[in-house]
Amino acid sequence: MLTVGSKFPAFQLKAVVDNDLSKAFVNISHETNKGQWKIYFFWPKDFTFVCPTEISGFGQLNAEFEKRNAKVYGCSTDSEFVHLAWRKDHKDLNNLPFPMLSDIKHELCKELGILHPVEGVAMRATYIVDPQGMIRFVSVNDLSVGRNPDEILRTLDALQTGELCACSWKKGDDVIKVA
Repeated sequence: MLTVGSKFPAFQLKAVVDNDLSKAFVNISHETNKGQWKIYFFWPKDFTFVCPTEISGFGQLNAEFEKRNAKVYGCSTDSEFVHLAWRKDHKDLNNLPFPMLSDIKHELCKELGILHPVEGVAMRATYIVDPQGMIRFVSVNDLSVGRNPDEILRTLDALQTGELCACSWKKGDDVIKVA
């Protein structure tokens, strides 16, 4: 699995950005929003139960990520058409403010090393990538356990200080100064 200090892989994927079929699909690559921090979070399957709680959680915090010059991208191995159908079907996903990427060929998941060895789906992985494309944070949860988008935001805040940040540090707290 690629981890902290690795370059995030080059990719180009279809994404869903709207419920209107005429403008629903766009191509997204590692070059999209170049120069920004990026949050990539992966979920196992559309039309499931834990995943929409996380996806809507990231959606609710999207404006906070944008204030920090960070772009959020959600991704699974489902097709863009399944993403669109789920987005239209699930009330908490109707107005998502970020793209839902489709890694239907499993290429990005394989390159990251997050394709579940038994289920063949994306693991519940999260990456924070800096403006130079370097992975600065990685977490992977069990397929049955949702992640906390607030913790991802807190970690982004800490990384953006460029300083030493204590356990449970929050934006506005003092950073650690070494004498």
